[in-house]
Amino acid sequence: MEQQEHGYWREADGSAVSSTQAQVAWTRAAYPALVDVARRYHAVITYGELAEAVQQASGVRTRVKQQHWIGKVLALVVREAHRRGDPPLTALVVHAADGMVGVGYKEVLAVAGQAPVAGELDREQHAAAARLACYRHFGAALPADGGTPALAPRLRASLDRKAAATAAPRPPAICPNCFLQLPATRVCDSCGTHIP
Repeated sequence: MEQQEHGYWREADGSAVSSTQAQVAWTRAAYPALVDVARRYHAVITYGELAEAVQQASGVRTRVKQQHWIGKVLALVVREAHRRGDPPLTALVVHAADGMVGVGYKEVLAVAGQAPVAGELDREQHAAAARLACYRHFGAALPADGGTPALAPRLRASLDRKAAATAAPRPPAICPNCFLQLPATRVCDSCGTHIP
């Protein structure tokens, strides 16, 4: 098979393409794929899912790991969205492991002429607002209140778990009659009083 001799090829006939040609083809495929995601309120897509979608839609394949080329494709998408006056569609792309946008998100800020954000959570909040702008712009069915910016579900769940783990423990319940600490059932073993 000819495609094993080079890094990028057309799926239809196995003919070689350059990395630049592949990136252009994938960028053209990425834009409509991301618009489809933006049409679903609070939807996101992972880098891996997008990498597979653009290869399938464009018919241009590679064995090169997506982390070596997807950033270049998304940088082109950022510029195209800015040129069209669309919100930054790349805010919809998150890591599968943690639900966060990548460090390449700084490209969104640079193209818009904005200063970099200070920390990861600030970057994620900015991306959440950008995603809401995408949902609104591309016609997602929004709630009556117009929708709210939201962190990606995996990231939100992770932050909620961390918050629950660091929350102050509930003080022990004390029986108001016997002044004894109640067991986990919250029913006094001495007098039977139940404390909700």
